[in-house]
Amino acid sequence: MSTTERVEFEGALGDRLAARVELPSGPPRACALFAHCFTCSKDLKAVVRISRALAERGFAVLRFDFTGLGESEGDFADTNFSSNLDDLVAAAEFAGERYGGPELLIGHSLGGAAVLAAASRIEASRAVATIGAPSDTDHVRATLLAGGFDPDAEGDEAEVELAGRSFTVRRQLLEDLAEQRLSREIGRLGRPLLILHSPVDEIVDVDHARRIYKAARHPKSFVSLDGADHLLLEDERDSEFVAEVLAAWAGRYIEPREAAESGREEETRAQAVVRGGPAGYTNEITLGRHRLIADEPQSVGGGDRGPNPYDLLLAALGACKSMTLRMYADRKGWPLQGIEVRLDHSKIHARDCERCESESGKIDQLRTAIRIEGPLDDDQRARLMEISERCPVHRTLHSEVEILSRELE
Repeated sequence: MSTTERVEFEGALGDRLAARVELPSGPPRACALFAHCFTCSKDLKAVVRISRALAERGFAVLRFDFTGLGESEGDFADTNFSSNLDDLVAAAEFAGERYGGPELLIGHSLGGAAVLAAASRIEASRAVATIGAPSDTDHVRATLLAGGFDPDAEGDEAEVELAGRSFTVRRQLLEDLAEQRLSREIGRLGRPLLILHSPVDEIVDVDHARRIYKAARHPKSFVSLDGADHLLLEDERDSEFVAEVLAAWAGRYIEPREAAESGREEETRAQAVVRGGPAGYTNEITLGRHRLIADEPQSVGGGDRGPNPYDLLLAALGACKSMTLRMYADRKGWPLQGIEVRLDHSKIHARDCERCESESGKIDQLRTAIRIEGPLDDDQRARLMEISERCPVHRTLHSEVEILSRELE
């Protein structure tokens, strides 16, 4: 049985975007990111059905509202296809931080065009699937013109009727759509592609599927959604069929995380060997091909030949934070020029800790201070401080840890 989690994240224009995550009952085999159709929302029945059906098959699925739509903040009139792509990349980054991946990108209608265009910017993606997607953005531009936007009229914006609803559209949206070159992105997708399309689709003609298939390189697949309407609303069995096909197809190209982790266990697992002598506190530490010395200070009877165990713990935490910030800044293209992490450890009375559950005795307190160097703005610096608390060692120290001990023979 899957569960639904409400989440939100910051979109391309700085607005808070509303999202839902469908989670499987056990550890997810992979994460999927679902982009909805033009002017639709994450709560379109077909999107919800497909997401939940995929969760039942082991996928974690993130679906979200683009800026200015559904429950998300922002003004739809301020958006365009390029900002939608940026929203999609922001959603992928959020999914990666929270759930891993996303390994699978799914797009419905214009959302399909969006995942095709944005896939190269989402490094974690391993496969792309489209449902009733147009082969170019000219289709959407034509829809706006048919909905009432007169490009020759005075003024920068107009009210258009789309699917029975009124939207304010600005000229910049049409101009942005005209500048897109989707066929080029399809040709250099570099990922397996699944195209699902109904031959009787009255909104996006099935010929668009033919053009996408022709522009794409192998591996590519086409599945006909016989008799289905564009929004997959008339028969809920269509949504179930889409989910079945997606799960089976993705299984061919996306290695389940459990298998991937077991296959790389020896490669990724941290290992250390510590050897103490017949006297004193000096220990030799072997970490792969690296050698360290640990000791205690002279004040407690040691030789002070190396850092003590708590020093090494602080070093591990500080190095992890620094590496995590570097990886995040590099991925964002931010001008992070240097990082300094200062840490200290002490034991304090539990009653002096405002956020601790313990009320008596003493607790360990690790304090960190980070200097971020480079011409970054306040928002970037604040974001990096948030990310520093998500480094793996930080999360390990905050999580439940099992320590198994045995005597070596």
